[in-house]
Amino acid sequence: MRFKPLFASLAAAVPVALREIERPDVVDRVLAPDAWTDVQVEAWLDWAAASSSRPDLPLNGAVQSWAARLAAAGQNSAVFANAAEGARFEAELTGAVLLGLAAVSDADTPAVTALRLDLSEPEAERRLAQQAAAWRRERLAGQAAEALAQALTNVADAVARCEGDAAACADPASNPALTRAAHVARQGGAADADILRAIKGDGLSATAAPSADAPQAPLIVLVQPDTAAAGGPLALAVAEAALEGPVAAAFTPADADAAADAAVAARAAINLPALAAAFPQAFDSALAALAELLVTALDLTLDVQERRAAARPIALGLSGLADWAVSQDAAEPALPAAALAAQVARLANAASADLAARLGPCAEWEAVKDETLAALTERGEPVDALHAQGRRHAAISLFADDAELALRLGLSPFTATDVWQTADGEVERRLRPALAVALTRAGADVEAAERHLFGRRTLAEAPGVNHARLRELGFTDLELEGIERALSSVENFAAAFAPPVLDEGFIGDVLGLTLAPGEALLPRLGFDEAAIRAAADYVFGRPDLSDWAEAPEALRQLLSQSGKALEAGLRRAIEPFSDAPDLAPVTLDWRADRLDLARALADAALDGRRAAVLRRAQPPADFRLRLPEVEAPRRAEAAPAPEPAPRTVERVVEKVIERDRTRRRLPDRRKGYIQKASVGGHKVYIHTGEYEDGELGEIFIDMHKEGAAFRSMMNNFAIAISIGLQYGVPLDEFVDAFVFTRFEPSGRVTGNDSIRSATSILDYVFRELGVSYLDRRELAQVTPEAANLDGMDGVPAETPQPVPAARFISKGFARGAAPDNLIVAPFGRKEPSPRATPQVQAGPCPECGDLMLTDRSGTPACGSCGAAPKVQG
Repeated sequence: MRFKPLFASLAAAVPVALREIERPDVVDRVLAPDAWTDVQVEAWLDWAAASSSRPDLPLNGAVQSWAARLAAAGQNSAVFANAAEGARFEAELTGAVLLGLAAVSDADTPAVTALRLDLSEPEAERRLAQQAAAWRRERLAGQAAEALAQALTNVADAVARCEGDAAACADPASNPALTRAAHVARQGGAADADILRAIKGDGLSATAAPSADAPQAPLIVLVQPDTAAAGGPLALAVAEAALEGPVAAAFTPADADAAADAAVAARAAINLPALAAAFPQAFDSALAALAELLVTALDLTLDVQERRAAARPIALGLSGLADWAVSQDAAEPALPAAALAAQVARLANAASADLAARLGPCAEWEAVKDETLAALTERGEPVDALHAQGRRHAAISLFADDAELALRLGLSPFTATDVWQTADGEVERRLRPALAVALTRAGADVEAAERHLFGRRTLAEAPGVNHARLRELGFTDLELEGIERALSSVENFAAAFAPPVLDEGFIGDVLGLTLAPGEALLPRLGFDEAAIRAAADYVFGRPDLSDWAEAPEALRQLLSQSGKALEAGLRRAIEPFSDAPDLAPVTLDWRADRLDLARALADAALDGRRAAVLRRAQPPADFRLRLPEVEAPRRAEAAPAPEPAPRTVERVVEKVIERDRTRRRLPDRRKGYIQKASVGGHKVYIHTGEYEDGELGEIFIDMHKEGAAFRSMMNNFAIAISIGLQYGVPLDEFVDAFVFTRFEPSGRVTGNDSIRSATSILDYVFRELGVSYLDRRELAQVTPEAANLDGMDGVPAETPQPVPAARFISKGFARGAAPDNLIVAPFGRKEPSPRATPQVQAGPCPECGDLMLTDRSGTPACGSCGAAPKVQG
């Protein structure tokens, strides 16, 4: 065997540069080809792991080290005729990888032995049910273990976050957070002993749960086509198992064996677009050399990994097949794909026969010889060498479905748009190069196709929503300029027609609209869904070219189908040339049941497919089942004795109403009051704003003679409280949180008819709000009635007289609507008989210093701060 120098010389001229690749735990600095993306380099680093450390070589010399190990294995097994041939193999394989032409599966990928089941066996249905139950049990156990691990971790965290005595922190009776976490863990199924261990720090870590990434052994089921098409009990049993785990239904014994071997096959992938770009005039010869290299490398990989020595299955995948086929014949891409598959299969057979001549055929060749030769003869392939020498590999597949291989080759599923990395590291979108080549050959306008895909990023002359329509609604050049700038970077109208692009004042004052959080502006302006959709397509583009009006007639069939449909059709075109069937899964909706899977299995059998792999998609991550609230069972209790109806007293208090936590904005013209007072000699003005129903919605605190820093802090504090009120935080919560706070200024309060002293500005403010809006009279040191007395004896000077309504109604707020003859007449209160008010001598409080210390039932108590100091004597 001779490996002609082809790839090594080209790889030596590939420009490389030092790259910094961010990885989960470290930033790697490695040499890598300039044409590779950061994602591609990181994928190769994951493949390399710590296999080599040569910073002077690309990828730290990992590729050279891997090729050298395979060459050494070939020398030991007499694959190479001499050392020079082994050296050429090492150099050519290294060059092919660094050119991005090929990638081989991980050397340490664990082999998963497939399970095989024949439905014609008597116990087949029972075994299927057992396997489905085992998968279901494994799935539920994994979910339960993960939930329990998290619950026990929360128990341990509740102890770790506790500050204080260690014994108290570990005691549920003293640590409320621990009590809650322990109850949740117990409800989740954790044993009390496990909860105790978690409290002691021996909680179950997340790694104790089964890994969701652990590969499951696939189940290969041999199904007769007529059985699958009939949809009987056996077909339903297969569908039931497919709901729980990886099931592949094969319709012939040979395909069942090949599908089972595919799970342990050594895999490699050929990058067809890169090979065509590197060898535009010598594609066939380069393909032959690459196929020979990879078949040899895969055979040596089987020896290293010790996989299925009897069958020695390999897979030589055709990656980028859709891009290559479309660039060859966009009208009929299946034709070049089938021709290429026949060519690769012929080259792989020849390389395998050459290895068999040196090392002997595999042990299972005799079992598959007749069927393999018959299939090759039917396709018109030469079989003389196989008759004479046999084949080193019982199964050669053309499907190497491995996401890591595609990642290392820089390939992605076929779509109209392509994501690529620029030289400065930016990620951009573009028209897929294969489609650009096809459109150019068909004489189409590539720039028009790009405008259709990526939009024009301007509303000028857009259908539905454009500058003219927006000007009619009140938009000026200032707003339109801001929108145009935003359209270059956003992906939808919701982000362009919202603050900060549009000023809130413009939306409220000019447009006259108040938007709820997340509400779109354009529908409120009168634009219907069709107009918005048409404008969005014009500005932001469309996902594909299926409705492109300027598409060439020859390419309409190609452009009208999705990338998945195109790739599925090409896989069907190359399947006849592969020893193993196509095992690409058909994913059904996540709500599909076993009847849906049984119908899909019947369709595959009727379509003449060689195998069918069916699975159900994962449910959406945000899916939640809507369940009605469960009422607690009511216990039968004796009816309590009727209590006398309490006397109804009408008063305005705050009512706490549970609602969604959305901001309830105040009206632009709002009512409220201003309270002027002095706390410890410092003037304080409290401004309030109310909703239409009288509920407090905002406060402002002005202190005119304070420093700028203190005033700014109080202003921002008031804004924070106002926002909390508008989001539904009860005023009671704020009052309870801030009364009795202590800081300067504090002391005597003047100018307020209910509050005589305060321990701080915040104490005064929230006492005032509690008294005025919550009727919290316990926060007032003086009742309003007592404040209105004229003399020290507590006797009113005269009988209350009617008060003009203008004293309580703002003429400016009512805009003169309050009549001059409207009065508030006193009523509803019987005049108490005059009685002598005992004069109480108040003393200074040792806690706050106020002259508010009085004797209450024999115990001194301060009416300002509430302190009850002990009196010696």
